[in-house]
Amino acid sequence: MTGKGLFLTFEGIDGSGKSTQARRLAEALTELGHQVILTREPGGSPGAEEIRRLVLEGEPDRWSAETEILLFTAARRDHLERTILPALEAGKIVICDRFADSTRMYQGLSRGDLRQLVDQLHKLMIGREPDITLLIDMDPETGLSRAKGRQGTEERFEDFGPELQRKMRAGFLELAQEFPDRFHVVDGNRDADRVAQDVSDIVLRELRSMP
Repeated sequence: MTGKGLFLTFEGIDGSGKSTQARRLAEALTELGHQVILTREPGGSPGAEEIRRLVLEGEPDRWSAETEILLFTAARRDHLERTILPALEAGKIVICDRFADSTRMYQGLSRGDLRQLVDQLHKLMIGREPDITLLIDMDPETGLSRAKGRQGTEERFEDFGPELQRKMRAGFLELAQEFPDRFHVVDGNRDADRVAQDVSDIVLRELRSMP
């Protein structure tokens, strides 16, 4: 499952600002003349968006971690088939707000010792890692405060509280060490413009190094 384009993902705890940075990067690259697809997970295709409502709304204990892994993998497979791979084959830059690393953290690590199961399903059903992953690192308490301040309907994971956010942050930083070739850690505790500049510098440098 290799494409001709560039597959770039944003990761981070809730409220880290990654969605804002993903949008800003998409706008900046489009202005430079690149063909860009901005998408998200869970979601990014009609079927995956239906699953998104199932996993992000409702009570915290609505699903077990094992059931969530299956739901997220199903959504990711549909997203991959219908949105990501066609765009990459067309030579476009795909920017995705969350991907498999979030499942490795939320379900595989932070809600149970299920990382091996996540990786097995990922290898079997997805088989694709991002080319570049930008981790927007954020203080957990600040991030949770921001996330709760949005007052949306998709607050199921925020409702697990600050302890989950702390475990998530530590886990993401460990993932960055596990996959150093694709991960770039960006300090999200700063002004959004400064974060956006760092993100842009990283991605443009990577684009210049591509054959």
